[in-house]
Amino acid sequence: MHTRTLGQGLEVSAVGLGAMGMSQSYGPNPGSRDDMIGVLRYAVEEAGITFVDTAEVYGPFVNEELVGEALRPLRDRVVIATKFGWDIQDGKTVGTNSRPEHIRRVADESLGRLGIDAIDLFYQHRVDPDVPIEDVAGTVAELVQAGKVRHFGLSEAGAATIRRAHAVHPVTAVQSEYSLWTRDPEPEVLPTCAELGVGFVPFSPLGRGFLTGTVSTSEFTEGDIRNAIPRFEAGNLDANQALVAQVRALAEAREAAPGQVALAWLLAQQPWIVPIPGTRRRERLDENAGATRVALSADEIADLNALASRTGVQGNRYNETGMSMVGL
Repeated sequence: MHTRTLGQGLEVSAVGLGAMGMSQSYGPNPGSRDDMIGVLRYAVEEAGITFVDTAEVYGPFVNEELVGEALRPLRDRVVIATKFGWDIQDGKTVGTNSRPEHIRRVADESLGRLGIDAIDLFYQHRVDPDVPIEDVAGTVAELVQAGKVRHFGLSEAGAATIRRAHAVHPVTAVQSEYSLWTRDPEPEVLPTCAELGVGFVPFSPLGRGFLTGTVSTSEFTEGDIRNAIPRFEAGNLDANQALVAQVRALAEAREAAPGQVALAWLLAQQPWIVPIPGTRRRERLDENAGATRVALSADEIADLNALASRTGVQGNRYNETGMSMVGL
């Protein structure tokens, strides 16, 4: 696994790991907690992944505990990212909260759950319309000064917000959904990152599993967030199969997996883009890490660049509430 550099010189593996699904969002876990600890350690020790993403809201709280327990023995080999910004009451998310005192409390609590001395990358999970981003950036700057946080990030923020935050404290990375069927960051966010020297971290780079070519039904298990995502509704999902069919065809021609082609396309966009596909299986870790060895030609990249507009993508990537919270 080779490395890439996000903003402010933060070096990470070219492909990271999103740990959310180990605790929530994709239905029953195929393994036990001990199994997930094993997967996390395998990611670092065998797959060469040195960048792991978690958040207080995943669970809530239990995902940070899981990541902390798994990676504590490997602390010097891994960059751990976590997030703040939700108002969590009685185990439920009831809105956003990025007030300075809340950010400071979440930082301390996340440090405790992770069992580490400093958070490598601390993202605002969603922009809080009630708190100026300058106040958010200033609070994280204080945490950096105190040695509790090393780098500041934003998730699903718009270009103007990124600029305002970066003017107060350097933004190391912006995290947003980005993949062959979610191209939202391209018009404004990616050019802003390029201009400011900010890294970009695509989550759901495999389209929540769709781009692996293994999702052919809109019937998901209870607790699977895809049940509430318009893009996965029956009619939309059927229409979107045209996109994944072309990815599969290219993958077969290259003797690669469809997911590897989707990740290789992302890696080819910019040298400061680091996708963080999630998985709960070791074989998928190996497959995802192997995407770094899939070298697409200029013609293949150009063809994939035009794929979404050529085949069309049906349905939003979030429900109405979720869409109202991105790009602020």
